[in-house]
Amino acid sequence: MAKTKTVFYCQKCGANSPKWIGKCPSCNEWNTYVEEVIQTESKENQWRNTTRKESKAAKPRLISEIALEQSPRLVLPDGELNRVLGGGIVPGSLILIGGEPGIGKSTLLLQLAVQLKGKKILYISGEESEQQIRMRAERIGKMQSECYILTETTTQNIFQQIEVLQPEMVIVDSIQTLYSNIYESAPGTVSQIRGCTGELLRFAKETATPVLLIGHITKEGSIAGPKVLEHMVDTVLQFEGDRHHVYRILRAIKNRFGSTAELGIYEMKGDGLAEVANPSALLLSQRDASLSGTAVACTMEGVRPFLIETQALVSSAVYGTPQRTTTGYDLRRLHMILAVLEKRCGFRLAAKDVFLNIAGGIRVEDPAIDLAIICAILSSAEDIAIDPAICFAGEVGLTGEIRPVNRIEARINEAARLGFKEIYVSGYNAGAEKLKKEAAIKVVPVGKVEEVFGLLFG
Repeated sequence: MAKTKTVFYCQKCGANSPKWIGKCPSCNEWNTYVEEVIQTESKENQWRNTTRKESKAAKPRLISEIALEQSPRLVLPDGELNRVLGGGIVPGSLILIGGEPGIGKSTLLLQLAVQLKGKKILYISGEESEQQIRMRAERIGKMQSECYILTETTTQNIFQQIEVLQPEMVIVDSIQTLYSNIYESAPGTVSQIRGCTGELLRFAKETATPVLLIGHITKEGSIAGPKVLEHMVDTVLQFEGDRHHVYRILRAIKNRFGSTAELGIYEMKGDGLAEVANPSALLLSQRDASLSGTAVACTMEGVRPFLIETQALVSSAVYGTPQRTTTGYDLRRLHMILAVLEKRCGFRLAAKDVFLNIAGGIRVEDPAIDLAIICAILSSAEDIAIDPAICFAGEVGLTGEIRPVNRIEARINEAARLGFKEIYVSGYNAGAEKLKKEAAIKVVPVGKVEEVFGLLFG
């Protein structure tokens, strides 16, 4: 006979309590506790429902006696996804991909499922019918893999089909739609998401089968469900971008098998997502040499350098309080940069509206973009255009100094490859004088913000 247990769960962070409380002690949110019924089944029923074989009890082993087996990664036909994952998918890994509705999560994974050759893939969908998935696959084209479609939400039925099919990769769209009979709460609740993810995690580790999950995003931009969901998986990928722009960005928030600094860029087209091999050329393709307020920054995402255009507009404030608006850049860092300009260069920007935009709908967190932003603001304030053959790479400190940035050689080489004539870098970079002599373009080392202003605007 099954035992029934009632627990109150916080729908924000996943904390639980035996009784209802108004304020969650973990995340300090109000009125987030919801009663959920948990049914603990007997061992025989769990065995019957999940169809997983029982494993022997684990025993402690000396770390030096553990055999190190190098499992080859599964190299994907998608070069951008390979880069973000650290070189491919590790066997038995559990990967979670989150993003806003309509950003292209399902398209990305369906594109992977139909184009990966020589692998048996099971695509589980709880949101679309088989006909809808086939229509999207026809639009993508190039159906070269052995891809099976299963429209099911109950995990017990899913594992029965997995036992019969024996797939080499499983894709779930989405984890919030799955339902387990062990828990009597509704799909999408804390207990259901955590329980279903735990079953998929055990399946992935026991069979060395990679599992890719799609996760919904809340209004605040975080993955729906308890925070423990992100702790359970091996890799968390964030699919970002503006639906009004054609570019999409894939970032690694957590990666147990690679770096979290890598970035993948896609272009949304009518036939699916296309890889952007040279994002710098696309992001700089609409520049006008006669306009002020623009400057090009050489930024890094992981080991990948690319150049991006920063746009600034400085105008007189119409109302009493000046506006500060940014798109793709940290607003608090803009406030710091404006304070440095007012203190070190004498610009009276306290009564000015300042609008900042990173072209292409991309969000940049590399501090090396600071120097380009300062130059764009100065260019707009003075209404003097910057030579389009000049780019910048440097971090700005509170004292107005231009601080060194990492991988300066890769940034300079990328700027030279794209045809730039000059690049402004920090004079404190190690080997700046050597780079000045050996680089393919003119390297201008600078030490202070006022020095940059004097060289650019006289």
